[in-house]
Amino acid sequence: MHEEPLEDWARRREERQAAAKGKLRAVPLTQGPHRGAHVDPDAPRVIQRWTGTEWETVGLADDLAAAKALLHPPPPVEEKPAEWDRPALGKGRGRHRKPSPADERD
Repeated sequence: MHEEPLEDWARRREERQAAAKGKLRAVPLTQGPHRGAHVDPDAPRVIQRWTGTEWETVGLADDLAAAKALLHPPPPVEEKPAEWDRPALGKGRGRHRKPSPADERD
């Protein structure tokens, strides 16, 4: 059996733990075991962050919709640059121009 050196295993373990740090989760504040998020959508949620060794409470959400908004914020909207005045394309058969009908060709 091939055994991995302890240093390599420890390095990979540290990388996995570092990647998981800062992840958020929403836990419902209800009695009993925690089931799927869809079970009680109106129940308040505790927002927790993984520190690498334990889940730490960082906030509260009123319901499932508010918790989802905190956990998965929408991506930032990219603003398109202002349109600049381009010269209109004239007649011609340039590389990127729309070909003209056969009767208009030379």
